[in-house]
Amino acid sequence: MATTKPPLYMVTWRCTRRCVGNCLYCSYTREYAKDAEVDTKTAFKIVDEIHNFGSPWFGISGGEPLVRSDIFDIIEHAKKAYNMEVSLITSGFAFDEKRLSNLVRNDVHTAVSIDGNREANDIIRGRGSYDKALFAMKKLSENGILDCVVTTMTKYNIKDLEHPVKLAAENGAKMVVFHNIVPVGRAGSNMPDLAPSPEDYEWAFNQIYDLQVKYERNDFKVNVYSPFYARIVKQKNPANFWDWFTNDFLGKCTIGGKYIGLTENGDYRPCGFHEGYRVGNVKDKSLKATWDELQHSEFHMKLRDRTNLKGRCGVCEYREICGGCRTRAEYYTGDLFESDPACAYVPRALREEKERK
Repeated sequence: MATTKPPLYMVTWRCTRRCVGNCLYCSYTREYAKDAEVDTKTAFKIVDEIHNFGSPWFGISGGEPLVRSDIFDIIEHAKKAYNMEVSLITSGFAFDEKRLSNLVRNDVHTAVSIDGNREANDIIRGRGSYDKALFAMKKLSENGILDCVVTTMTKYNIKDLEHPVKLAAENGAKMVVFHNIVPVGRAGSNMPDLAPSPEDYEWAFNQIYDLQVKYERNDFKVNVYSPFYARIVKQKNPANFWDWFTNDFLGKCTIGGKYIGLTENGDYRPCGFHEGYRVGNVKDKSLKATWDELQHSEFHMKLRDRTNLKGRCGVCEYREICGGCRTRAEYYTGDLFESDPACAYVPRALREEKERK
């Protein structure tokens, strides 16, 4: 019997903005009203909608998901009602033996955020946060549910990118993922102190490629949530690029209708970072219907068409595989279609134009 491939392998719900941490680059501001979170019944509906949409994986992010008192009731609903795979990310701040036991009992694929070595991490996340994250990582590893180690690149850790890779590999994670910093929430106000320069990013992505090759094995991957990284891989490994880009690359910009997630109040949004673009709420619209509307939205079709990009992104020979981060472009320029200023690459067309002059 033929099976239909789901539109998305995983749909992620940001279940809360609450957190016991106060990270400098946090995507969310500390303004919070408890009644903005959906109740448990509506959270069950979110799970139902994701299952009906066809996605086999239910992703949970935050804030810190483990501070929700009903989080394991919701996870158990996903497991018992639909036998879904569940993925959750934690900072380790709210990690304890009881929560560990519940994660293990429900076989939750758990990721840990850690931003480099102890010195770099504790600058970003607060003193003692490295040890908390490392403790969570080791406990999850001992119980066979450590899925991923996640690092956000900043000025403080960008010169020691192998540290989180080693931690992930040594503790049996399936993957380490590097994020580039996106100026939303607290990160926006702290960008001058946190953001690597375009040249730093260029150096870092080349280093990450070398780490990807060095640590390559069937049960472990190094990946990057950044559109720029596609160009680096295309330049370094053109022979295997399309297989990697199609099957393994996580960093494609998705704001043009290639992604949908849910927020703590049940809103649907088509970008995992941008707070301004919402496309309905789970309380009055199904996920399937929202996705279908997103695919036919004039605005999002315009975003999908890379010929609408401006500046360097618009003339770049790599625009179809990269296109930059639209959220970052809008933050710096006020225009969602402008060039992403974090990219150091000068497109061939501009180099040739300069030579002609």
